[in-house]
Amino acid sequence: MPPLVMKIAPWVLLVMSNIFMTYAWYGHLKGKPMALPIAILSSWLIALPEYMLAVPANRIGHNVYSTAQLKVGQEVITLLVFILFSYFYLGEAIKWSTLAGFSLIVAGVAVVFFFR
Repeated sequence: MPPLVMKIAPWVLLVMSNIFMTYAWYGHLKGKPMALPIAILSSWLIALPEYMLAVPANRIGHNVYSTAQLKVGQEVITLLVFILFSYFYLGEAIKWSTLAGFSLIVAGVAVVFFFR
């Protein structure tokens, strides 16, 4: 793969995988309640594509990024996907304290990426 694709592909795959995982973890909270065993089984089925995207993302990404960079980058993606999901899908307000806490995590990511 060309170098630019090697740099971008892991992040695209991680965004896609996090969309699946966020829905698997929190999607069952909306609407009428379902039995816990059904929620668990359906979440596992939704999580399968997540793993099918996350594993190649990390394999491709490891050629360009350190594992620490991949992990903290994935955490920022998780937080961004979570904020959007909770606001648009679950209809929850975004609080200043949530944004402040997430910002501190993003600051930690910057330390890992830019001060190696």
